[in-house]
Amino acid sequence: MGSFFLFLVGFGMAVTGSVTIIAYFNFLPAGLTWADYFMFIAGRLECYFLPLGLLIILISLRHFNVEK
Repeated sequence: MGSFFLFLVGFGMAVTGSVTIIAYFNFLPAGLTWADYFMFIAGRLECYFLPLGLLIILISLRHFNVEK
């Protein structure tokens, strides 16, 4: 049950991070370059939820397979 809860937390974080990154794509038509865009999202905390959420998902799946 714990690994399933960990999976759901990781999934929620990954969705939050990816939606935020996609939402910040709206800055590109406003005149930002790709380099400026990547520097901007590198400074935003909520954009780090995507890789952290994916890592938590992988850990929970690994833990789930070991328990089986």
